[in-house]
Amino acid sequence: MRVLAIDQGTSATKAVVFGDDGEILASVEAAVTPHPVPGGGVEQDPEQLWDSVRHAGHEAIERSGGGVDAVGFANQGETVLAWDRATGRPLSAAISWQDRRAAEICAALAGEAEQLTRTTGLPLDPYFAAPKMTWLRRNVTNEGVVTTSDAWLLHRLTGTYVTDATTASRTLLLDLERRTWSEEACTAFGLEPMDLPAIVGNAQEVGLTDAFGPPLLLSGLSVDQQAALVGQHCLEFGESKCTYGTGAFLLAHAGSQPVRSSGGLAVSVAWQLGERAAYCIDGQVYDAGSAVAWLQRWGFLRRAEDLDAVAASVHDSGGVTVVPALSGLGAPWWRPDALASIEGIGPPTEPAHVVRATIDGLAAQVTLLARAAAEDLGHPLAVLRVDGGLTRSRMLMQTQADLLQIPIEVASSRHATAAGVAALARLGAGGALTLDGAIRRVPANTHYEPAISAAEAAERLGGFERAVARLTRTTKKIT
Repeated sequence: MRVLAIDQGTSATKAVVFGDDGEILASVEAAVTPHPVPGGGVEQDPEQLWDSVRHAGHEAIERSGGGVDAVGFANQGETVLAWDRATGRPLSAAISWQDRRAAEICAALAGEAEQLTRTTGLPLDPYFAAPKMTWLRRNVTNEGVVTTSDAWLLHRLTGTYVTDATTASRTLLLDLERRTWSEEACTAFGLEPMDLPAIVGNAQEVGLTDAFGPPLLLSGLSVDQQAALVGQHCLEFGESKCTYGTGAFLLAHAGSQPVRSSGGLAVSVAWQLGERAAYCIDGQVYDAGSAVAWLQRWGFLRRAEDLDAVAASVHDSGGVTVVPALSGLGAPWWRPDALASIEGIGPPTEPAHVVRATIDGLAAQVTLLARAAAEDLGHPLAVLRVDGGLTRSRMLMQTQADLLQIPIEVASSRHATAAGVAALARLGAGGALTLDGAIRRVPANTHYEPAISAAEAAERLGGFERAVARLTRTTKKIT
């Protein structure tokens, strides 16, 4: 069965056609552009998202020679917009998952934070969809419906009004155990459950789309990070992956029952097949690729491809510590108000030291997420499977292995998200009997082993934690 997989992301929409055996037949990427706006906002043009989906999907099918049987669609998760259900016309910009303008809404709900986390599995933070949905209602429009971006794009594709269980679990509105909209959570955010999309499984027939040519069955849905969890074949309890894109997102398979994190991580639906679900623990580093883009914008790097060469031109960070929190701190701190910091600059400091320290800071944040996930799971992670553009940085991957003190396996393909949602589409269209059978398991092509002692790793990690503590003490917390 040939499958077209659409991965609609923050900075690009990728379309990949997978063949009968899971081999890649064609891939196309169409850029999309997030726009920073005053007050901590990040917006996207909804029509640009839609055009990128249509263009990339149509072009990928043409390049593959056609004959596609099903479509899978992965979305960027917590991005929201208002739109008219009758016409499909956007009524607002798409408010990106990176947008922090709903921080004051979260602060006003601080008294309900504990109950919301118990119900939804998520910390109360403007990263998630519901605070941004409320912000849109209060500041932009009361017209139409306000949903995550997938519901609007799926309406354009198929005419349906649905979202999938994994995306719904990223809203702060889902009862995690029942996997239905929570009336209490909706009330807290001033939203009506009846106005929200129907929740469907991740592998089932959703509808037909003619957006890419002749009608095709859309049969696989997922939020992007959970799709990558599937694509990285993390199907058993404790298996984990981290995707290094605009941000870095670590997910660990947590079994068939929703756990509750004691370390400040989020708990979400990993996938729902029929009435059965699997869950995952996850943590977010908001700035990974975006931190490298910042280094480039300010002249520390000429090109993103120079990251390793510049970092390797110095022996270490030269005493510089970077906390790359350009969009605030996510798990386990949940400080949207925090700002990035660079410490330890002196007369000998070179730009390369800042680049090296940024790599160290990113790897340290992921390490702290992995440590918290291991504590929630009850045993350490054995290996971390990684994907995304920044895995091309050998310096970052070696630093990650050093600080984690476990092996790192780099995915052979850069299309883990697309591969995951393609597997779900294949399963939903009847092209496979099990999720395991729907995935083409490709061995990792690069492995990294720890090259420093556990004591040195702990020392380096401790220095980063102290820098974060100083940062959070000196930043005024929104209350």
